Amino acid sequence: MTLKSVIFCDFDGTITEKDNIVSIMKEYGAPGWEEIVNDILGKRMSIQEGVGRMFASIPSTKREEITSFVLSQSKQREGFEDLLAYAEKEGMDFYVVSGGIDFFVHPYLESHLSQDKIYCNGSDFSGQTISITWPNSCDKWCSNDCGCCKPSILRKWDSSKYRRIVIGDSITDLEAAKHADDVFARDFLIEKCTELNIPFTPFETFHDIISDLEKKKEGVQ
Repeated sequence: MTLKSVIFCDFDGTITEKDNIVSIMKEYGAPGWEEIVNDILGKRMSIQEGVGRMFASIPSTKREEITSFVLSQSKQREGFEDLLAYAEKEGMDFYVVSGGIDFFVHPYLESHLSQDKIYCNGSDFSGQTISITWPNSCDKWCSNDCGCCKPSILRKWDSSKYRRIVIGDSITDLEAAKHADDVFARDFLIEKCTELNIPFTPFETFHDIISDLEKKKEGVQ
C-alpha cells in the first residue's frame, strides 16, 4: 500500500528566516529572557514553562504592536509558496505545527493556509500581561511539557497509513523528528539529529526540500 504523505512544517526559523519569539524578546522581553532560552535549549526547563514565563513579562497592551512588529520584520524563507503549491499538486496534506503563538502566527499565514491547517499555542490578553494557553498540549505518551506537542500531533496520523514528513530547525521539532518518516532539518535541529543518530536531510530553502521530494518520488534516493 502506498502511504499518503503529510507534511508537518515548523514556523519560527523555518517558514520565517528568524525565530520570531527570540525577535520579540529582544524587542519587548524583560531582562533574563536569554537565560530562559538557554535553559530551554539545554532541556533544563520545559518549553511550556519557558515560553509562558517569557511572555508573562510583556504587558497585554503590546498585542497589536507585537503583531505588527512580526508582520513587518519577519522575512519568509525562499520557496515556501512553491512548496505549498508542490504539496497541493502531489496530493500531500500540509500542516504548520508551531511553538509560536496564535496572535502572530495566524495573521502571518492567513493568505497561505486556513486556520484548521495550523497548530500553535494560544494567547490570553485579559490580564495585565500576556498569558499563553496550550490547546495542543502533550498526550498520555509525552511528558515533556512541550507546549504545542508536535509528537502528539503526529500520532493523530497512523504511521501505517501515512508517510509523516517533518520540517524544522530547533528544539521544538526534535521530538517530532524522532517519530517522522522523513526529516528536513536546519540549524539546531541538525546538531541534535546528528547527536542522536536521527536520519535527516539538511535544507536552506524550501526549493531544496522540493528537489529532494522529487528525487524520492522518482526513486533516485
